[in-house]
Amino acid sequence: MLADEQGLQQNCEASVSTLQHAETTMTDSDRERLIDSYAPAEMARRVLHTGVAKGRLSLSETVALAVLAGAFIAVGAAFATLAMTETGLGYGPTRVLGGVTFSLGLILVVVAGAELFTGNNLVAMAWASRAISTQLLIRNWLLVYIGNLIGALATALLMFWSGVWTSSSYASGLTAVRIAVGKTQLGFGELFARGVLCNALVCLAVWLCQSGRSTTDKVLAIIFPITAFVALGFEHSIANMYFIPFGMLLGSDSDMALAAVAQGVSVESLTLSAFVGNLIPVTLGNIAGGTLLVAGIYWFIYLRESNTSVD
Repeated sequence: MLADEQGLQQNCEASVSTLQHAETTMTDSDRERLIDSYAPAEMARRVLHTGVAKGRLSLSETVALAVLAGAFIAVGAAFATLAMTETGLGYGPTRVLGGVTFSLGLILVVVAGAELFTGNNLVAMAWASRAISTQLLIRNWLLVYIGNLIGALATALLMFWSGVWTSSSYASGLTAVRIAVGKTQLGFGELFARGVLCNALVCLAVWLCQSGRSTTDKVLAIIFPITAFVALGFEHSIANMYFIPFGMLLGSDSDMALAAVAQGVSVESLTLSAFVGNLIPVTLGNIAGGTLLVAGIYWFIYLRESNTSVD
């Protein structure tokens, strides 16, 4: 027993000695590389490698992680809904507060680990570099989109069953209904344009995360782009998979519907066809914004000369 303790102490002393030696022999440039953010060119390579890994995930892993991401974004949306309820701050500050709280969704996706359709538009960089095939790209997007939908709908159902929206005379429920109704009343062109702008910011947030070396770096990289898209009223397809179905569920409750009417809000526009009518242009806009304005531009700048064939 004593010999074991002496051996353990010697191993600990050897480890400490090794660490001290590493610290003394480390150059200033080595230390800077450990704390500085990654440069854009290296960020592009990291996105490329990440895209390859995402494209090669198994079906079960992809779907499970996608369900998580849908739930995470829905939780962020629910948090934002509460934060924007009866703030008394005025339109702009209230929207900014909603954006900050909504950032929780992408923070959970990036830090905890999940597969989000809008962020995965950056996988197009791996496809453009011929590191993954068209089949793998489409497979990833389709599976993740379906998984996100399942996670968002399940969270909307749980939120409805929880009854938290009835608190304070249906205050947060009324906010949720207003958000959902507002989204169903926009035209195709508006929804598409807002979808483009939204996912440009979302993909920029994910892109900026590739520059960070710590959780703090990633959280800070996420907050401002996500706050901007929410505050400006842009449209996120996965968030809408929660917002509109949750509004539909609330509209099915007679007391909630009466409270909404008393506030001058009609739930009649909250239908399945209106939900699909929102998702189609927003999804197309998200794809265009993420692939063309972020993935495409950064691929052209940093990766177009380093194409690799699919193996």
